[in-house]
Amino acid sequence: MKHIAIFASGKGSNALKIWEHFRNHPEIKVVLIVCNNPKAGIIELATDWKIPVLLISKEDQENPEHLLNELQKHKIDWIVLAGYLWLIPEALIKKFPNRIINIHPALLPKYGGKGMYGMKVHEAVKIANEKQTGISIHLIDEEFDKGEIIFQASVMLDENDTPDSIAEKVHQLEHKHFAEEIEKIILKD
Repeated sequence: MKHIAIFASGKGSNALKIWEHFRNHPEIKVVLIVCNNPKAGIIELATDWKIPVLLISKEDQENPEHLLNELQKHKIDWIVLAGYLWLIPEALIKKFPNRIINIHPALLPKYGGKGMYGMKVHEAVKIANEKQTGISIHLIDEEFDKGEIIFQASVMLDENDTPDSIAEKVHQLEHKHFAEEIEKIILKD
């Protein structure tokens, strides 16, 4: 059985889709939620799922030994970032090489890098009058949004789209593809 830790900072809509996908999976199981926001909706979801939550602080981020110990205690094989807004510590990247999966709300390499997340990405896409946008599922390395791209899916935009409507289109792609692509990556291992 492969154990996943989901790192999330927000309401947890992607985490919900991932949990639903794997809750009865014979080979993959979500066993831990790691969150940096004590008010995040993901905490309530994890409580409903009866999955432990590890609430981390900036100190845990800067000195990740406690985090690494907790991941080891839960026998984590893979980390999935589902709306997690902090940079992953280098020690974590070294401990889980090519085993940290992220989803980015744009077609990388466009609109990636430090500070490019959530609505900031959708606003930049709108300002640039892009004709399409999408998602990129990629492995994490030491640089923001530079890891190997595993999967991309796109959606067409028109002049009537707003950052909010772009966000909704991208969320639909995330919910449709993220869990399936995680499964493919992990089962290839």
